[in-house]
Amino acid sequence: MLVLTRKVGESIMVDGGIEIKIQRIAGKRVTIAIDAPPHVKILRGEIAERPDESWHEADAVSA
Repeated sequence: MLVLTRKVGESIMVDGGIEIKIQRIAGKRVTIAIDAPPHVKILRGEIAERPDESWHEADAVSA
């Protein structure tokens, strides 16, 4: 696992044209923006970790 420290406005680039940008930090909450190609599915961790359910199109957010 890679652990990075970022400030508001800074970003992380991931292979495949994916950018993760820190939008806001307020207390214990961090707001991020993800810019990715349309074919990349982006899911919240609790949805992706469901052991008995497959990913549904309704749960995925296109970038």
